[in-house]
Formats: sequence, C-alpha cells, structure tokens
Amino acid sequence: MAPLCRRALWPFTQASARDYNPAMNRPSSLSKLPASATAAAVLISALWGFNFVVIKVGVSGMPPLMLAALRFLFCALPAVFFVKRPAASLPALASYGLLLGVGEFGFLFTAIKLGAPTGLSSILLQSQAFFTAILAAALLKERLHRHNVAGMIVAALGLATFAISSGGGGGMSLPLLLMVLAAGLGWAGANIAARRMPGTGALALMVWSSLFSPLPLACLSLLVEGPRATVTAFAQLLPLTVAALAYLVVFSTLLGYGLWNHLIMRHGAGRIAPFSLMVPVFALASASLVLGERIEASQAAGACLVLAGVMINVFGGRIGSKSRGPAR
Repeated sequence: MAPLCRRALWPFTQASARDYNPAMNRPSSLSKLPASATAAAVLISALWGFNFVVIKVGVSGMPPLMLAALRFLFCALPAVFFVKRPAASLPALASYGLLLGVGEFGFLFTAIKLGAPTGLSSILLQSQAFFTAILAAALLKERLHRHNVAGMIVAALGLATFAISSGGGGGMSLPLLLMVLAAGLGWAGANIAARRMPGTGALALMVWSSLFSPLPLACLSLLVEGPRATVTAFAQLLPLTVAALAYLVVFSTLLGYGLWNHLIMRHGAGRIAPFSLMVPVFALASASLVLGERIEASQAAGACLVLAGVMINVFGGRIGSKSRGPAR
C-alpha cells in the first residue's frame, strides 16, 4: 500500500516503531495470513461496523455531545493509569484528541441524532481518506499520485449523487450530509496530527489523547443542547444507554484499537489495513437488520461510487506497480 494511502487509514494502521519491519508492509496475499489473524481482523471490522448502530441507540437516550464526552472520559479513565504515555508532546496529544473527539465524533454523533442514516454515514465517513490526502499534500508536502486523484474524482461523483438525492427529499438531507463530511474532515485532521507522532501505538494514542476531549465536548453540550437535556438524560438513564456507552468504550475503542494494533505489529499494515474497508459493509448490514434502514437506489449508487473511490485510492498504487512489472 502506498505511504499516502496508509496515512489515510492512520487510526487503523499505526503501530509501534520498534516492532516495525518494512518487509511486513510489502504487498502479499491475504491467504498467507493465519486464519486466526484473518478472523480477528474481520471481527474488529464487524465491531466497528456495528458501532454505528450502537451510536444510534446511545444518542436516543443521551444528548450526542454529552455521550461523546462520556465516551472519551471513560476511554481515558482509568486506562490512563495502566497504559504508558506515548512519546509525544502534550500539545500533539491535545490536537489529536480535539480533532478526533470534537471534530469527528462531535459532528458524527450529532448528525446521527438528527436523523442521518447510520449505514450511509459509515460510507460517507470514508471521505476522510481523501481529506487526509489533500491535507497531507497541502501541509506536509506529500505527493498526490494519479490513483489518489482518480479515486477522489470517482468518490466526488458519489457525493454529488448523494447531494442530488438529498435535494429530492431522501433519507440523508443536505445539512446532515455536510455534517458527516465535517466529521470526515475532523478525522482527517486527526490523521495529520497523528502523522507528526511517529512510533506512537494506536491504543496509547487513543487513551492519552482522550484526556483532552471530554471537557470541550461537555461544555459544547451544555451550550448547544442545554443543561436541562443532560439532567433529564441522567435522571431517566436507561440500561440500554449504559450498554451503548460501554460498547463504545470497551469494544469499539479499547479492545478494537488494542487488538488491531497487535495485528498491525505482528502482520504489517499492508496486510491488515485493507480489512478496514469492510467496516461500511458491516455497518450497512447491521443498520438494515437492527434498525430496518433502507436506502434509495440513487443513494445506493452514490455509496458504491464512494466505496469504489476509496478502493482506487487504497489499492490503485499497488495495482499500477504490478502492471509495470519489476524494475530492470
């Protein structure tokens, strides 16, 4: 996988520098992965895909910004006392925590609360790969390759299809579409912040950066959603809301990122990261089965174009290098 593409999938691919072996990231067949590693990677993708349904359940019983604040609070505490602090400055950790916590999940949780379909949101969130590539080119002077641009064009056609269908009264309105794209931009910003912290393990990064997200999210919740909504939510706290929060903290974050990071260190980013493309598939399936969500034909076409663009962005460089053959 080309370096730019790996960075676009940064939260799924970051591993400890001391365990890095360049040979692990060379293209290889997924059949060479042990069955246990393949099963674990698919399991994590399923956990992350089902996460969108859990968000929907969580925001039905708790204001979305306060739910996000609680998620990051319990991601940090008490884990911060057991996970070693990464070799990164506090400002770097703060920038990552704010961009991911407030920028991505603040917008995403709020959009889902306001009615954004969870399955479609999981696909639109993949726009982070293109935002990351653009920001990396602008801020880090990284090169955009032809397959990156081609993937962006295909995905842009998909987003345009979404926008047109939204104007026709589809399930994803234009404001909600823009909010989910803003979440993707926040994720991309976090990717760039993480790019400046090489050698940082994904679990340690998540735990320590989560210290900086709860307070601004809680303040925004009180300002935007109002203290009455939060007081009412806590007074009428449902077991299902608690279960949703526990899933977001334990399965989606601590277990998910911890096990994913282990797979990356053991088998390499180039062989594990592509499994993350299964997340929207599981999200769409679980949204359909659990929430009964259905998508219109135009939205399905837009979703296919977005996913096709992401796949071109991720695999285009590898295919191009194979077609050119070995250097002579």
